[in-house]
Order: sequence, then structure tokens, then C-alpha cells
Amino acid sequence: MAAPNIVNVTSIIGITTAVGLGTTAVTTFLSNADASGKVLKINTVVAAGIGTVQGNITVKYHLAAAGAGTSIALANTITVPTGASLVIIGKDNPIYLEENRSLTAQASAADNIAIVCSYEDIS
Repeated sequence: MAAPNIVNVTSIIGITTAVGLGTTAVTTFLSNADASGKVLKINTVVAAGIGTVQGNITVKYHLAAAGAGTSIALANTITVPTGASLVIIGKDNPIYLEENRSLTAQASAADNIAIVCSYEDIS
């Protein structure tokens, strides 16, 4: 595992991904594989209350790809009201996802919360 040098990049691709948290299971919504040669700059992670009742969300940073390894909470059991959104990571406080790291989310109930993540794929 290495942290790619972001001074001499050859490519920066802006990407937005979204996932509905359809079950109460932990969902990996972004993963940077080991030896990918990339670093992912996470600009925003927004949770939206899409269900008919409010739900709680937990978002974690994992020290291994695919939601594995030790995790550290970025947001822990925070209420997301129906019809509202919650900024978990904003442009003013981005984080980097190095090789062999990942982000996961878990909702308190099925089909109540969606995640939108905007990031830069840097290589």
C-alpha cells in the first residue's frame, strides 16, 4: 500500500456516485483497492432522508478496502429527517481515501436514507 504522489498526477476525474441504503446492513459506497495507484479525494458525502419516516445514519472510514479492517466513525447514529439532507463531508473539509481504504454507511431502517458521494479519482 502506498500513498500516490498527488503532485505529479496524470489524471483527475470528477465522479459522483449514489446508493440507496435498502437494508440495515452495512453498505460500502466507496472503496479504493490495494495497489490501485490512485488516491480518492472525497469532496462531499450527503445523506438524504427518502423514506416516510426519519432514520439514523452511521458513516465509517475503514482502514482496508471493501469495508474491511478497523473502522472510525465519521458520523455516528445521526438522525436524517424525511425530506431533509445532512452533509457528512463537505467541500470545506475533504478527506483522502488512500489505497486499501473504504467508506461505508448503515441506516437504522430499510429504504429511508440515500447517500450521494462526490469525489476526485487522482492518478
